[in-house]
Amino acid sequence: MSFAYVNFDGVVPPFLGAIDQGTSSTRFILFDSKGKQSVAYQTEFPQIHPHPGWVEHNPLDILDSIEVCVENVANKLNEVGFKISDIIAVGIANQRETTLVWDKETGKPLHNALVWCDARTATTVNDLIKLAGGDKDKFRSKCGLPITTYFSGVKLRWLVDNVREIKTAFENGTALAGTIDTWVIWSLTNKKIFITDVTNASRTMLMNLSTLNWDKELCDFFEVPLNVLPQIKSSSEVYGKVEVGPLKGIPIASCLGDQQSAVVGQLCFGKGEAKNTYGTGCFMLYNTGLEIVKSTHGLLTTVCYKFGNEPATYALEGSIAVAGSGVTWLKENMCMIKSVSEVEELASSVKDSAGLYFVPAFSGLFAPHWKENARGILVGLTHHTNRSHIALALLEAVCFQTREVLDAMKEDSGVALKLLKVDGGMTRNNLLLQIQADILGITVARPNDVETTAFGAAFAAGVALNIWKKDSPPTIKNEGWNYFEPKISEEVRGEKLDKWKDAVKRTLDWA
Repeated sequence: MSFAYVNFDGVVPPFLGAIDQGTSSTRFILFDSKGKQSVAYQTEFPQIHPHPGWVEHNPLDILDSIEVCVENVANKLNEVGFKISDIIAVGIANQRETTLVWDKETGKPLHNALVWCDARTATTVNDLIKLAGGDKDKFRSKCGLPITTYFSGVKLRWLVDNVREIKTAFENGTALAGTIDTWVIWSLTNKKIFITDVTNASRTMLMNLSTLNWDKELCDFFEVPLNVLPQIKSSSEVYGKVEVGPLKGIPIASCLGDQQSAVVGQLCFGKGEAKNTYGTGCFMLYNTGLEIVKSTHGLLTTVCYKFGNEPATYALEGSIAVAGSGVTWLKENMCMIKSVSEVEELASSVKDSAGLYFVPAFSGLFAPHWKENARGILVGLTHHTNRSHIALALLEAVCFQTREVLDAMKEDSGVALKLLKVDGGMTRNNLLLQIQADILGITVARPNDVETTAFGAAFAAGVALNIWKKDSPPTIKNEGWNYFEPKISEEVRGEKLDKWKDAVKRTLDWA
């Protein structure tokens, strides 16, 4: 745990705060009235792996991590001569799909949260697909999503079927269920506000994309009673005030799933704009405006954002399970690096991957394949191969998967992107972004502040309080971009893609 950023030079209060609750860490970040990041505190929390492919979080660890971040930022404000009351609103950005159930009276979690990348529900998925007549896309027309291990409705079904305490609470009407945003807001408001927003609700398989309400047919299919689910709100409005801790009395004025928050933070408000976030996983969202575009090429249809009473904006999304988590795997499982920041230097020490291809399908493949039974593979190993080649092949894998998603978006939208905006912690890696430009064959653009997820939540809160306007965001966000241009030929690019596709085929039907 540490201050990730501190710079109060030239700041202009008031501040907008963002709680960025991610998969492996939590941050609390303040932005001033110009949109300038002033201070950020970050702390990691435990990842729980009871069995291979299972990933859990203790919901109380998440609350503790938020408390630590907020208290440290509050203390820093006092140190430099500001007050906690200079924060006029807080927004929430959260890891999506991660699902939990708790007792509505005691507030006690009834089980650890099942994380979005948890793969334990494979058998549940198979049972549900059979129930759907063998069609995993049976409900795509309503919710935009296939039946896979990824989404909250499937995780809720597993929890009810496998945790006796949760099944009993559902039967007795004492259970509340939700994603991390709902848990955080309910806890911060001392059990008073039980809500989610449209972006998080659109990742559950339980919300109708057209009505933006919980859908009875979907809830009945997953056997989730409506009375355990939160009220669905817009992404930008004042929901209520914090009731506990240093932020007590400060309004909570926005809530977005982290990837949609990054769209807002990148200011991708125009139809046809896209961003790709490189974090634990990798997530590309393409703004389709007011149109709900049904994908026929393995992408997801989702809510992009909804500001107050404005109509919802929709998006196509390509989700990749392994990006930054692959670098963590190199560090923790394979002991090839001592810190994740070393991967760029290690991968740069060789001129190429020497014919090595790495498909990190640790828990299956997400978009555009959606193959739960795929498993990771290294293809092309020789006596010449060393850890530098493996590190480079992993970075290339992230970029190849992004290319697959971008190709699917072109097929679904009929439009070829000429520029891709990127963000997230991995994009500090210049080698990664040069590889990405080479494999895509288009310009890759990185903003000066790559942590746009938090700014998206702060910006949406600022819009709710009329501090900012959606159509006239802070000018600071248009400054300091870095651009990466393709450097390889179309012929070389095509050869690399053909090899990648061959490697992907070899991962299928392994589990």
